[in-house]
Amino acid sequence: MNPNRKHWNEQQQLLQAALRNGQDHAQAVKLFLAQHAATHTAEMSESGNWSFAAEVLAGLDEAALRRIPPGGEHSIAWILWHLARIEDVTMNLLVAGSPQLFEGWQARLKAELIHTGNAMNIEAVRRLSESVEIEALKAYRSAVGRRTREIVQNIAPAELKQKVNPARLETIRAQGAVLAEANEIITYWGGRTIAGLLLMPPTRHNFLHLNEILRIRQKLH
Repeated sequence: MNPNRKHWNEQQQLLQAALRNGQDHAQAVKLFLAQHAATHTAEMSESGNWSFAAEVLAGLDEAALRRIPPGGEHSIAWILWHLARIEDVTMNLLVAGSPQLFEGWQARLKAELIHTGNAMNIEAVRRLSESVEIEALKAYRSAVGRRTREIVQNIAPAELKQKVNPARLETIRAQGAVLAEANEIITYWGGRTIAGLLLMPPTRHNFLHLNEILRIRQKLH
């Protein structure tokens, strides 16, 4: 395994332990910010550290981002959409109880969708891949990443142990942020603590789909 990715996985274990024991909040936040930075572009975090996102996107033109490889289910554009929307929904609606950033970006993205992209069929994925404004999508994802970092840096230690507020889950449904066919993901989020949400959508979930981009790159070439 690539040394940077191996180190990221090792640090993920440390983050899990730090969130689980809750004894050093500052260290948990520091670990989160480092993990999160690696799953976004270097420009987003301005950390100066390794960026897995930059690595997997390097050298790809817009046409490559829009292509679904033969036998594949997703394009890289879909993955970027999915990652941005999932992080926006979970961190703003569920963790912070604040509006989605998407509300200010929808027109610029030029996509008909408002949801996270879960449970989409191949034709819907293709339509999104062809229509979404790529540069706006990258900028939206960076804005979501910066907002996530703001939320986490201001979160209180006691909040990490709390379960997700059920009313916030209903907000997701009311806003159509997740398709009805993908309702199980809302149920999953409802069973998590805030600490649990920090592990999966904005860190581990990002990392898993960046690995998917690596696999798509190989198929495109």
